[in-house]
Amino acid sequence: MKAESDLGGHYKSPRLTPVGLAKWIDVLNDTIIGHDDDWLAAQLVAARSFNSREDYTRKDTGKTYSRVVHPVHAAQQLAEGEFNRYYLRGLCRRAKEAGIEYLIVYRGKAVERPRPESEAMIGHHISVDELLAALRSNDFVSIEDALKVPGGPNSGLTARLP
Repeated sequence: MKAESDLGGHYKSPRLTPVGLAKWIDVLNDTIIGHDDDWLAAQLVAARSFNSREDYTRKDTGKTYSRVVHPVHAAQQLAEGEFNRYYLRGLCRRAKEAGIEYLIVYRGKAVERPRPESEAMIGHHISVDELLAALRSNDFVSIEDALKVPGGPNSGLTARLP
């Protein structure tokens, strides 16, 4: 997935249909104001916001493949990731206002099979300024990239105040 900049700093998932994309920012804003990631995922599924298939390119071979998009899984993944992104942005701002220079990485969501790469990151310090800059940019795909967690998405990691 590639983030694009035409949504004013918001992640634009290529899994979203044109209709889903048109509604995305409003639904995301409603979520941030008064709901949680489960509500966001339910709204995305109910609105049939996802394409039925997506293309992806394997890094090791460079070949492009197509796969089925499972709406419930795609909605959960997108909702959790974006909710976490905005939680971390708010936490960074709070830390900056308090003069705190770093956050501590921890597992905010239980995962069935945690990868060793993500386990190794638990307890690491991450610069508030660097994390906030990454979260505000569209140059990365996942929270894991912003937290500098190798190994891919869905790690369940986030950060907390020290």
